[in-house]
Amino acid sequence: MDYLIKALAFDGQVRAYAARTTDTIAEAQRRHDTWPTASAAIGRTMTATLMLGAMLKGNDKLTVKIEGDGPIGAIIADGNGKGEVRGYVSEPHVHFDLNEIGKLDVRRAVGTSGTLSVVKDLGLRDHFTGQVEIVSGEIGEDFTYYLVTSEQVPSSVGVGVLVNPDHSILASGGFIVQLLPGTDDETITKIENRLSKIDPISKLIHRGLTPEQILEEVLGENISVLETVPVQFSCNCSKDRFAAAIIGLGAQEIQDMIVEDGQAEAACHFCNEKYHYTKEELEALRDEAAG
Repeated sequence: MDYLIKALAFDGQVRAYAARTTDTIAEAQRRHDTWPTASAAIGRTMTATLMLGAMLKGNDKLTVKIEGDGPIGAIIADGNGKGEVRGYVSEPHVHFDLNEIGKLDVRRAVGTSGTLSVVKDLGLRDHFTGQVEIVSGEIGEDFTYYLVTSEQVPSSVGVGVLVNPDHSILASGGFIVQLLPGTDDETITKIENRLSKIDPISKLIHRGLTPEQILEEVLGENISVLETVPVQFSCNCSKDRFAAAIIGLGAQEIQDMIVEDGQAEAACHFCNEKYHYTKEELEALRDEAAG
């Protein structure tokens, strides 16, 4: 089962998050038919988005957008404080040979020039937006740079996805470690040393480590778990929502659809769900649009 934890360590000097997202990313892979390198890119992004979402309160939500100059195009993910996430990538059919260290070449797919932006909807009139340049295209390092630069919190982000030969997801997960104000130098050195030596996060998940064990591996000491949250792929699209969007097109445009096609189909970017509207349904929507 996929879940994430929020924890403290080193007598409250360090805040940490870790997640197992294998089933969640498998759902995204199935819905979008992503090829392995694209799966790694969207999987890493959705996992990081889930953990950023865990920093929010229940109904608050955020949208992450990575726009690099690579062939994958834009990666979009939505998350919230309840462990729900959804995401898609502009070009799902992108795959390359493994890179020089034998890993999926996410950097080549994403690109090394572009932006990572985070928009938080905290239920206020204005949304909080933070944007940084892409620093590596590997995604974990890009989220690290975002947290350090835009939110001014010294952080380390590790995200990883392992893909089976048949394109299904073998393992996926991640962690975020954050130093709270006043963390002593000894603790910082200890964490830096461990981070430089641990296995990639996807390998830790594949070895069967739980999020709790991952944080103990990363931090090298017992952690205090504050909260455990189940996580899942979740999309709030519906036939009614798309109907409202069709009404928004106006009566004339709906009439044109009826004359030209006699029906309509709408597909959700985030989950690939398709909604069909018959001629009769379109006529009802046209009449509603006409008021």
